[in-house]
Amino acid sequence: MITVHHLNNSRSQRILWLLEELGLDYEIVSYQRDTTSNLAPESLKQVHPLGKSPVITDDNRTVAESGAIVEYLVRKYGRDRMMPDEESPEFVSYLHWMHYAEGSAMLPVMLSLYVMRLGEAGKPLHPRIESEVQNHFGYMNEALGQRDFFVGDTLSGADIQLTFPLEAARSLGLLKGFENLGRYLDKMHERPAYKRGVERGGQYDLGN
Repeated sequence: MITVHHLNNSRSQRILWLLEELGLDYEIVSYQRDTTSNLAPESLKQVHPLGKSPVITDDNRTVAESGAIVEYLVRKYGRDRMMPDEESPEFVSYLHWMHYAEGSAMLPVMLSLYVMRLGEAGKPLHPRIESEVQNHFGYMNEALGQRDFFVGDTLSGADIQLTFPLEAARSLGLLKGFENLGRYLDKMHERPAYKRGVERGGQYDLGN
């Protein structure tokens, strides 16, 4: 049995979604953010030293980090689904988007989140952040175009990874003007497996 250590309003929601897409049995151990700091509870450090979510356990293995978890689950249980063949022309694109999600797309999101908390003191940074928003989300918006998925014509692990930065961006008001990304995100939210993941995981404010 796969166990997902699931923190509310976090990256672990996309792992529940992936497991639903793959049709796998799993159980959830739920954790709640601290109401004051919004940080994960100390109890998560008993699962992994970083004390972050998501973390899964499977076959006596503990796997942390969203990208690593997606790769692990798709490769072990995907049965030729959720990723292109490694010899196909689309595989390099798949690798790019898988790593871009956390390596680049989250940068303007995190900058916006932290600078917002600075109030007036953060104003000098706003032009730089806006530049990064336009750079990265403009890039994604153009690359996606009118297609339904970022890689090929079916859902892949790259879509699982990319949806979270887009949800976080929308929650901060950063997706305005990026119509392709907004349409894409709405379509992901309509997937039955996505809805099942949210139902099992509990309230997920980032998905709004």
